[in-house]
Amino acid sequence: MLEGVKVVELATYMAAPSAAMVLSDWGADVIKIEELGGDPVRKAFQGVSRNKLTGNPMFAFDNRGKRGVAVNIRDAAGAKIVREMIAAADVFITNVRPAALKRAGLDYETISAANPRLIYSSVTGYGLQGDEANRPGFDIVAFWARSGLARMIAPKGADPIPIRAAVGDHITGITTVSGILAALYARDRSGKGMLVETSLLRTGIFALASDMATQMHFGKLSSTPPRERADEATRNFYKTSDGEWLMLIPRGNKTDFGDICKVVGHPELLDDPRFKTPIDRKENAAVMVAMFDAALAKRTLAEWGEIFDAADLVWAPVLHPRQVVEDPQAHASGSFIDVPDGAGGTVKGIASPVRFNGEPVIPKRPMPEPGQHTTEVLRELGYDAAAIEKLRADKVIN
Repeated sequence: MLEGVKVVELATYMAAPSAAMVLSDWGADVIKIEELGGDPVRKAFQGVSRNKLTGNPMFAFDNRGKRGVAVNIRDAAGAKIVREMIAAADVFITNVRPAALKRAGLDYETISAANPRLIYSSVTGYGLQGDEANRPGFDIVAFWARSGLARMIAPKGADPIPIRAAVGDHITGITTVSGILAALYARDRSGKGMLVETSLLRTGIFALASDMATQMHFGKLSSTPPRERADEATRNFYKTSDGEWLMLIPRGNKTDFGDICKVVGHPELLDDPRFKTPIDRKENAAVMVAMFDAALAKRTLAEWGEIFDAADLVWAPVLHPRQVVEDPQAHASGSFIDVPDGAGGTVKGIASPVRFNGEPVIPKRPMPEPGQHTTEVLRELGYDAAAIEKLRADKVIN
């Protein structure tokens, strides 16, 4: 779908690279620019385990399908190469901090003057304005901690818990993709590019928008209670007889509460004054949770699944990733695809989150090695062999 769209990525870690990866999945020609030493994530699994792990699945996921160029952008000749690449591009994606981009002549004002049709995508921790625009930000601090998410996810009285690797980055990545596509659509009508700005902080606040809107409207917000004192017993996690967990949740109708009570073996709760109204149920939730704990511990996860499905209730097993990768429905949903391994075969990988016309989206190639396509890309820009070798000898490229 995006065939013919040229994207230049000057970014590290996960948020901006994941956006470029999705664009590549959908057909764009993405060129990833790295420093001569490579993206820091390339070393993510080095020295962290005594098991001597090989491979780098995190980097491979965020960077599949791209062509790789290694350039020293601190060198004047290197910065010139990058500007030439961007001048020939439709989209530029970067998560380099604004001050550093300004020093290299890669800021929006400079670049857009040279290429008015360019979609310039800035991915930062905290945005491009304000006193903290140049503050470094990873998703665990900007998306998770600063946005309020970490505080609201942890039950009341519990210590904050960390987010898993790159969750906020990937949410910000797909958000960035949506902005880029909207800007490309607008350019088709106006002929002009624009600045597309996303930040980990803004995405985190948007992810928490239901709570945030409640806070802004009422001036207060209920905390997350421990599982044993859930605000609503029918909206909770429960452990089954085989040691597995499931999640129950009622729909916003008048029947699910009663149906759940009947299915778990407590129809008498419908006539119990302690649970007559939602307020009553919240005030006495701990009593009902204890009753549900005992009831749900009598059957296996598979048995409860059949019972809940027969009653058309909303539930799900609480799966570990080792179970998810074997889950038939996850595969049927298109969540996993075959990714080229660079040697004529394929390996299983994670799909980008949209499927079109029921067909899998197949990446063009695996992640590039550092500087794998530098010569190829420079030739496309008009550099001859002698000029390329001089740049390499001067340690401007590799």
